Amino acid sequence: MAVKIRLTRMGSKKKPYYRINIADSRAPRDGRFIETVGTYNPLVAENQVTLKEDRVLDWLAKGAQPSDTVRNILSKAGVMKKFHDSKYSK
Repeated sequence: MAVKIRLTRMGSKKKPYYRINIADSRAPRDGRFIETVGTYNPLVAENQVTLKEDRVLDWLAKGAQPSDTVRNILSKAGVMKKFHDSKYSK
């Protein structure tokens, strides 16, 4: 099973709000997911992001592949640097 870390769109029309989810790559964008590991709000001036860093690192260590947008969010939050510098990277 290929696992992805990707965004799920929430909120109303023209007011998007995203959850950062762990999902099977075959599942639809807003469909079934395994776990929610964070949120992303692009409408706030500083793009509010909340993450469960330990869970994200654990999933990255298990081989989950982040989407391009999620990879950028994790990089700006410093999670990708922690992953490459830590015990999780192989």
